[in-house]
Amino acid sequence: MIGSDLYGETEDAISVLSTLLADFRIIFERDPAARNWLEVLFCYPGLQALLFHRLAHWLHIIGIPFIPRFISHISRFITGIEIHPGATIGQGVFIDHGMGVVIGETAIVGDYALIYQGVTLGGTGKESGKRHPTLGEYVVVGAGAKVLGNIQIGNNVRIGAGSVVLRDVPSDCTVVGIPGRVIYRSGVRVAPLEHNNLPDSEAQVIRALVDRLELMEEQIQHLQSQQSALKTPILAGKIAASKVELTEDAPCCDIRDQAIREFFDGAGI
Repeated sequence: MIGSDLYGETEDAISVLSTLLADFRIIFERDPAARNWLEVLFCYPGLQALLFHRLAHWLHIIGIPFIPRFISHISRFITGIEIHPGATIGQGVFIDHGMGVVIGETAIVGDYALIYQGVTLGGTGKESGKRHPTLGEYVVVGAGAKVLGNIQIGNNVRIGAGSVVLRDVPSDCTVVGIPGRVIYRSGVRVAPLEHNNLPDSEAQVIRALVDRLELMEEQIQHLQSQQSALKTPILAGKIAASKVELTEDAPCCDIRDQAIREFFDGAGI
């Protein structure tokens, strides 16, 4: 019996050590500015916040009152990163820069997630129970993004900087915009740091709306010029023919209308 207890304690210690090493090594893999272990240990608030959290989370699980929250508060003061002791953080998670990151009590972050500064994994109200998001493995959350509510974010999901995600996202997707919309990138491998490759759905829809307004203005001007030139009833037939010509762009307009409808309907999620 004693031997099995010792074996269990040894296994737990190995698991904790493995997690801490994964947290440390992932920084060298994902941050080209990381040059040596001393710099990473003392100058990376993301790593320091995770170290504080591992301790606070363990104390929280075994039921110690007050102290876990106090450790979390100290960590927030030192690093600018607020992680509730109840949050579950996988191994190999990298919080890059990290200032302003907030992770709620019931949030779950999968292994090897990458979280940038200003990210919030929060709730949407005062509901009880599971009220914060669950992130899968290898998720990338861009700077300033907000992931809110008890939602599921699949594996290998990329959330663009400044996005607001309020609904579940399937695996292997890219999400951009406010509210967040899924943009599928099937067959295209994008490196975790290439935020410049994210599509801009808002700009595309605004461009479609501007094109539609320009087309309508051209039609109005054309009709006004035809009406001013109208002298006899014979010209009425010519005006009718010109109206038919103006509808030749209907297929293009239908495509733009579809893009606009999908944008306002929240295409994908």
